[in-house]
Amino acid sequence: MDMRNVAIIAHVDHGKTTLVDGLLHQCHAFQDHEQIADRVMDSMDLERERGITITSKNTAVIYEGVKINICDTPGHADFGGEVERVLRMVDGAMLLVDAAEGPLPQTRFVLRKAMENGLKVILCINKIDRPDARVQEVLDEVYDLFIELDADEDQLEFPVLYACARDGIAVNELDEYTPGEGTFRPLLDAMINSLPAPPAADVEAPGRVVITNLDYDPYVGRLALGRLVEGGLRKNEQVTWFSEDAQKRQRIQLLYTWMGLRRHETDVAHPGDIIAIAGLPGITVGDTIASGEDPEALERVYVDEPTIGMTMSINNSPMSGQDGKFLTGRQIRERLDKELMSNVSIKVEDLGGESFKIFGRGELQLAILIEQMRREGFEMSISRPEAIVKEVDGELVEPWEDVTLDVPDEHVGTVTQAMAERKGTMNDMVTDGGGRTRLIYRIPTRGLIGFRNQFLTETRGEGVMNTLFAGWFEQAGTIVQRLRGALIADRTGKTSTYGLFKIQPRGELFVGSHTDVYEGMIVGIHSRENDLNVDASKSKQLTNFRAAGADEKQVLAPPKQLTLETAMDFIDDTEWIEVTPNFIRLRKRVLAKNLRSVTRVKK
Repeated sequence: MDMRNVAIIAHVDHGKTTLVDGLLHQCHAFQDHEQIADRVMDSMDLERERGITITSKNTAVIYEGVKINICDTPGHADFGGEVERVLRMVDGAMLLVDAAEGPLPQTRFVLRKAMENGLKVILCINKIDRPDARVQEVLDEVYDLFIELDADEDQLEFPVLYACARDGIAVNELDEYTPGEGTFRPLLDAMINSLPAPPAADVEAPGRVVITNLDYDPYVGRLALGRLVEGGLRKNEQVTWFSEDAQKRQRIQLLYTWMGLRRHETDVAHPGDIIAIAGLPGITVGDTIASGEDPEALERVYVDEPTIGMTMSINNSPMSGQDGKFLTGRQIRERLDKELMSNVSIKVEDLGGESFKIFGRGELQLAILIEQMRREGFEMSISRPEAIVKEVDGELVEPWEDVTLDVPDEHVGTVTQAMAERKGTMNDMVTDGGGRTRLIYRIPTRGLIGFRNQFLTETRGEGVMNTLFAGWFEQAGTIVQRLRGALIADRTGKTSTYGLFKIQPRGELFVGSHTDVYEGMIVGIHSRENDLNVDASKSKQLTNFRAAGADEKQVLAPPKQLTLETAMDFIDDTEWIEVTPNFIRLRKRVLAKNLRSVTRVKK
């Protein structure tokens, strides 16, 4: 079978999923009666809501008699573990770069991983229809990036295509582009002619596959996904399953391959194809399936280690159990175990007492996991994320990030001051002459916790921030977590307009009128550094005496809406986030006001 295995890799929002949409339409992967939504590969609700790819997915098309397996990968740095696993399944990669933004931090990450895996790369410069497109400059920047990553002469001889993925147009030369006219055929031709086919192998030879992803089918159970590295596999065949510390004989119940967006059952899997195997309960990412009389395991899949962690515990607030279905530590543990089966970049440590430490690549990865759990009906309490510290050669080190900030020129001073307060070191500053400046920093990971929302506020929502893990370096010292204290309810009740109106001048509120609160619940941000206990449920005393002066009209400002990310950015080490399916509340770890201090410790 003539075949190509290709991964689409790029920085976030450079058009990977839209490009895959166009390839599927070009190859007539859908039937005439099917109604297909945009970004069809983004199957999760969270992916559609946020406009990003979170989990990698694969599809397959037939073009000119060649089967092309296409893997769509995430572009956000927090989901780099997905990219690392997918690159083990392919022989080539298409690097997608925005014609205006050029190569950004995640572009460097995915390209470096592709080169480490020895993959042949095709460059596609996308969004050439943008008014601010600078195609030739971007091409030069990509060449510079290849050279920085120590590319050899063969790797530098990559094909270049130009595309407008939204319109389904790709061309070999920029002057061939005509808006509204063209197809993706040049892109597909480049995949066939420039990318290598899987190594030739005999389908009758013993087969071996390393599992790089997991899926679930309600009818057949867990599905193990991977690339058939050599030989063939058959339905109902006896195979050897190599786990991390053991091996045993099992039978393959069902075999699947892909065509379009659907899995198709097959009796024989061909060498080099991407397949799914059913009938092996308990199999996980990194395991090897091998047939034959004297099988050997393949190298396990390993990804970069996590850089931040947070504590997750049962919800023990006065309002626990009123909203969710899954409340106990056992249920939370089972859900985390399920996540570990398919997500090798997440790690979990049991702290005892129904608490767990979760480690991941970044705030967004942890926030996505928690958001998925709350939508499934879980209640929990979570802490502020904190950077991991480890010892190397007798010295404590912490993770650092390379940060690229695109900001309007008038906000450069404010942003540089904020980065300096968080121990950031500027490495470069480039002005584009069009009113925007690109700042490149190296900063401790813990200095970025809580910075994204501050950055968007300082730049009036016009700033763009991208990060990439730089490595483990010496600790940077003390970094201030939060400059303002919290407004804390001092009793249980329901908020009143009268009570909130009296509190409003003291800061910014998180709650509106007629909201249930309890002692120790955070109802707003104090305008000063210390915490302040307030009576948010205070009501006006009604008597039969006429007031000396006229009542003032009580108008409340709209409360600040809390999302999971803003809550994670705001809290400090003495506070919890209470997460339920319908509510996100902030609270102190010690609820009783007479048992905690209102003086905050800066860290």
